[in-house]
Amino acid sequence: MALSVDDVPVQETWARLEQDKKAVLIDVRTKAEWTFVGVPDLASVGRQVVTLEWQTFPDGRVDPAFPTRLRGLLEEAGLGKDTELFFICRTGGRSRMAAEVMAAEGYSRCHNVSDGFEGPLDANRQRGKIAGWKAAGLPWAQG
Repeated sequence: MALSVDDVPVQETWARLEQDKKAVLIDVRTKAEWTFVGVPDLASVGRQVVTLEWQTFPDGRVDPAFPTRLRGLLEEAGLGKDTELFFICRTGGRSRMAAEVMAAEGYSRCHNVSDGFEGPLDANRQRGKIAGWKAAGLPWAQG
């Protein structure tokens, strides 16, 4: 049975990253998104975001090696299955799937960052203005 994955608002995610020095933010968007849209900047909390594609670009295929690759990165960093893991994507869909897969792999503290990096479309069909990491004014950098 897979463990449940909760949705955590971006401001709470930031607060928990500040408090728990072992907590990890995992950005599962594509390389193109990191480059052209930006990435969360965790320098002020003394860490870097883990960037690992959930889906490959441009075909959109889910990477079947994702859990193995992420497990390897976490183990290499000396982090166990009880580490608090926050998964983020553009709006929260891909990151939820990635968090659920890792919960099924036995990671007991997986969270989905609600509204993601850019949040939903606003009335002008633009992202990053009404919700999400960017709209909350949290630190980020162009990739």
